[in-house]
Amino acid sequence: MATEPLAVNGGQPTVAGDFPAWPIYDQNEADALLEVLNSGKWGSTHGDVVATFENEFATHQQTKYASALSNGTLALAAALSAGGVGIGDEVIVPPYTFIATAAAALFVGAVPVFADVLPHNHLLDPEAVKAAITERTKAVIPVHLAGAVADMDAFAAIGREHDLLIIEDGAQATGAAWRGTPVGGLGDIGTFSFQSSKNLTAGEGGAVTSNDEELAQALYSAINVGRVRGGGWYEHQRVGYNLRLTEFQAAVLRVQLSRLDAQQKQRDEAANLLAELLEPIEGVEVDATDERQTAHGRHLFLMRFSAFGGDAAVRDAAVKALSAEGVTGVSGGYVPLHRNEPLVRDAKAIADKLGQPYATPDCPVTDAVSKDSIWLTQPLMLGTTEQVGQIASAISKVVANVDSLR
Repeated sequence: MATEPLAVNGGQPTVAGDFPAWPIYDQNEADALLEVLNSGKWGSTHGDVVATFENEFATHQQTKYASALSNGTLALAAALSAGGVGIGDEVIVPPYTFIATAAAALFVGAVPVFADVLPHNHLLDPEAVKAAITERTKAVIPVHLAGAVADMDAFAAIGREHDLLIIEDGAQATGAAWRGTPVGGLGDIGTFSFQSSKNLTAGEGGAVTSNDEELAQALYSAINVGRVRGGGWYEHQRVGYNLRLTEFQAAVLRVQLSRLDAQQKQRDEAANLLAELLEPIEGVEVDATDERQTAHGRHLFLMRFSAFGGDAAVRDAAVKALSAEGVTGVSGGYVPLHRNEPLVRDAKAIADKLGQPYATPDCPVTDAVSKDSIWLTQPLMLGTTEQVGQIASAISKVVANVDSLR
């Protein structure tokens, strides 16, 4: 049967109109920034906007404590440091995530150890984590990729059984929840990113959360050059970083936080509709949702395509084809971290210097998903209902024409 030619091959694009630009802002952000400017208190050591945002974010994530900081990458490093992870300790991480998850372990002198992900949702596999635990393992970092929540029942149990620090990487998952509890309070420490692409953004920024008072104090100290709450200016009770957020960023985040839940509802409705429209298309599999996940962060919409036959070149051609169809912000996703030379080299170097073994990472599921996955970014989920239907049509069109991409 004849199919309509792809736009990349001279056909007509499927999607009409532009999707919302990101970030979304209005006069409220401008007023908040001007208020900080006029106050003359631009840093958190003198103003109270950061402290106010921290309280509001802790309330939103239903945690006892939250500290804002410069970015999500160093949120992970601060979490590891505050949790006592250091030289030669092993930190188990997924290889299908942003490089920061693994690099943060190297920042504190620890060794990132890669455990594979699950094929149906791209999330860290608890059984692979169990197999990777050694006497040197000190922490596990489950990543709530795309806004989907890793199996926190399993990871909490692993933490208790093996006395391991469980750090939730919630960089993409502000607003996601597991059994009714928002992420960030499901493990020992939660970390978040407010970088430009994130659903809650100030251009850069991040936060760490916890329900443990001792860890929360250690996190505050790690962010604030070793100071303690209520202590003297030159009283440094530990070696800490200077990772403080500015009052300007917190002012923007406070306004952005006021819109987050409504935007998330819109993204969720669009994603559910898109998943329904894609279900009849053979060769496309939308990431499965665990019934224990009671809210999805909806930062990304993830799919795997058996139609590509496991050929990354075909997937990459499909990404270009979808972009030509008007599906802007489409991506082929991560390059596996267990195949990243600098990461593996530096991890092995630490192990070698300490006389510790370092097993060559073997993550076949990650290798597979990195070749046949496609992401849709969150602004696409803020489009109209008509545009969501057009995205589904564009995906169907690309799959129907997959042979022309080989």
